[in-house]
Amino acid sequence: MILRRRASRPDTDGREAPPVSVGDNSGDIWSGRTTLRWRLSLLTFAVVSLAVGLMTFLTYLTVSAVLTSGVDRDLEQLSEVLLEKTLDPFYLINLDAKIQLFKSYNPETRVAVSPPGWSFSRGDAIPVGGDLRGAGDTTEAVFRTVGGERIMSKTDSLGATIVLARDMHDTHQLITTLGTLLLVITALGTVLAIAAGLVVATAGLTPLKRLQKAVDYVADTDDLRPIAVQGNDEIAQLTSSFNAMLGALQESRTRQSQLVADAGHELKTPLTSMRTNIELLMMLNQPGAADRISAADRQDLERDVMAQMTELSTLIGDLVDLAREDAAETTMESVDLDEVIVSSLERVRRRRPDLDFDADLAPWTLTGDQFSLGRATLNLLDNAAKWSPPEATVQVRMTPLADDRIQLTVADSGPGIPEEERERVFERFYRAAESRSQPGSGLGLAIAKQTVTRHGGTIRIAEAAGGGALVIVELPGQPQVTPSR
Repeated sequence: MILRRRASRPDTDGREAPPVSVGDNSGDIWSGRTTLRWRLSLLTFAVVSLAVGLMTFLTYLTVSAVLTSGVDRDLEQLSEVLLEKTLDPFYLINLDAKIQLFKSYNPETRVAVSPPGWSFSRGDAIPVGGDLRGAGDTTEAVFRTVGGERIMSKTDSLGATIVLARDMHDTHQLITTLGTLLLVITALGTVLAIAAGLVVATAGLTPLKRLQKAVDYVADTDDLRPIAVQGNDEIAQLTSSFNAMLGALQESRTRQSQLVADAGHELKTPLTSMRTNIELLMMLNQPGAADRISAADRQDLERDVMAQMTELSTLIGDLVDLAREDAAETTMESVDLDEVIVSSLERVRRRRPDLDFDADLAPWTLTGDQFSLGRATLNLLDNAAKWSPPEATVQVRMTPLADDRIQLTVADSGPGIPEEERERVFERFYRAAESRSQPGSGLGLAIAKQTVTRHGGTIRIAEAAGGGALVIVELPGQPQVTPSR
């Protein structure tokens, strides 16, 4: 397993990666073409105009139907009166006079009467536009509009038929006037809809304008303080999300600044020491200076330089790994944790062949970054090996706690860690007084904790049965399924 790999670049030619796109805007004809204020104005205008237009149209239809229905009811009532009179023989004696009398009381109505058994009618000649009398045996009134007149025909059970016609000119004129008035109202409503759209859009976008000014202020001044949240609406939620982003950015900058400061401090000491030794070696290489120290001292000096270079390389590697943990989220994949630990054990055994690594592992799979997990487990094993004396034993155990949780323990045979320092050892570059004489950068446990936390786990330190340090790690996942044969 490779425990050091090159960071991937977003683009092979060094160009910046394209911006993140959330959702598909390919079908949005307004996307990027009009302002949000204009879109809200158009939307409000469309909704209000549609409501006003629909209400106007329904009002026109309703009033027209009500007026026509009123004429129909009036004609039907008159026809019922006339049909009753056709049953009176005395009424039929002077039918023409009776019809004229009827028309004197109803001057806007024309009438034709066909008493029972008659094959002709008396009264006005009414163009019915068809055979209104031939409606079968029904006694229901039949209505029709012909030539601007509303015509009604009704036949009783004895065969008497009354045909009435009323001029609809006044009614149509009233309906036309109403339609014109409604069109004017619609036009005024449309104008009001435009004004309402602008007002609603302006009022609705005012919080967004405030948020935009705050964002511009952050961009111009680099001030990452949170923006004041007002209310609990969608704009407030957007502001809260932006504040969360500012918090993450501030935290990232703080970690970056802390890493740079710590790295500068930690690199200064080995670089100064190595520079002093190299300058001393350069002086000894000058003519006549070789006899100033013995060959043994010179070899010790050269070994010191090599050891310092190794220490510096280790420190730089730890810094790179720590910076990698602080970087953007890496690609997660299915990882066999037991295989990662086996690979780390192979590496640490080569470094400390004098130790006995007693490992009891369980097949376990989790979703994570194999490189980071390998580096973290190697750091734990290296730390245990560093503090264990020769011929000692380092115990490694994997114990499932549940179907979705496993515990990894690493116990060394060293002096252990005092209880008051068990939390501080996870801090970057922290080294206890007893460990300052030992090689290392003080980053191993910090990297391990950061990796475990990023994978949804926990890490803590306790005391082993033999008095050494016991590192307890809990990680999520599931047991590895062994294929059935």
